[in-house]
Amino acid sequence: MRIFISTGEVSGDLQGSLLIAALKRQAATLGLELEIVALGGEKMAAAGAVILGNTSGIGSMGIFESLPYVLPTLIVQRRAIAYLKQNPPDLVVLIDYMGPNLGVGTYMQKHLPNVPVAYYIAPQEWVWSMSLRNTSRIVGFTDKLLAIFPEEARYFSHNGANVTWVGHPLLDRMRDVPTREEARTKLGITPDQKAIALLPASRKQELKYLLPVIFEAAQIIQTKLPTAHFWIPLSLEVYRQPIESAIKRYGLRATVVSGQQKEVFAAADFAITKSGTVNLELALLNVPQVVVYRLHPVTVWIARKILKGSIPFASPPNLVVMKPIVPELLQEQAIPENIVQASMELLLNSERRQQILADYHQMRQCLGELGVCDRAAQEILQMRKE
Repeated sequence: MRIFISTGEVSGDLQGSLLIAALKRQAATLGLELEIVALGGEKMAAAGAVILGNTSGIGSMGIFESLPYVLPTLIVQRRAIAYLKQNPPDLVVLIDYMGPNLGVGTYMQKHLPNVPVAYYIAPQEWVWSMSLRNTSRIVGFTDKLLAIFPEEARYFSHNGANVTWVGHPLLDRMRDVPTREEARTKLGITPDQKAIALLPASRKQELKYLLPVIFEAAQIIQTKLPTAHFWIPLSLEVYRQPIESAIKRYGLRATVVSGQQKEVFAAADFAITKSGTVNLELALLNVPQVVVYRLHPVTVWIARKILKGSIPFASPPNLVVMKPIVPELLQEQAIPENIVQASMELLLNSERRQQILADYHQMRQCLGELGVCDRAAQEILQMRKE
């Protein structure tokens, strides 16, 4: 059975790899042999997919920021469509990555209508949709939509999609995380040390817009907390050089690690982080965090004129329960002084820390039960045409 999977960016590659492992487990119980070809990254390749185009570094947030990626995106999209034309699969799975996946889905609807299409982790139209145009396109070409958030399931079901809520796949990923003691021992963190995770970038634009303000805040924090040491897990190895140069420039007591994100999160007392999937990972491990995000001023101006403040929150933990669990410092608010103030409160105020941990517990109840990836894989394999 040939499955084609299309996703992009660092988070899509992670989710794709978890799904591939589950698809293989479920296929084995059915006596099926799978051939998986994908747009994705190194994690999906390691899980057993043949990668048609590496999309883990092709992605951006915002209108202005996406311009450098228009051509690379079109190239991988055309490569995918050319492959699908020559090698029609038995099944197509789309994961997030709205721009390219709208193109792939539309192609399937027009030219290969008999091949089932599953959308797993739909684009966040349920949060920031300006019109129903893209929602209608997604519903039109999707045979089954596998939602990870309850609100996502409600939104797409209301708009005519065949929806199954499977829960959030990070629940599965967090199963084999080391204990705090194991992680701190492995990383060589002493009991008296404050381990602070810094997560400035999984996209190139974030090195420009987020890294300077986060590192400047870290510089101030380490003067206030002599026991502080910063841990920076790389999302992509290509970011090592600019991050290490910035550490020297700001004089930070910091360690950059690769392939040890789980250990850093399990060991951390606190995190300063960009907005994204990583916020949920930290929340599931009970790490208090401050979320920071900035976009190009032109993007923000356009968004404010069109969306008129209709996006309630930026980070997934807050979106899940639609309340401000973690502090979000966005755009003009994302300055070092504000980051330091919010950070010191979470580091030193035990009542504030307890509140955030209680809110995390409430949020966890909205993410479903363990076995998410296997449930998704079962739903996908049930779609195959006999």
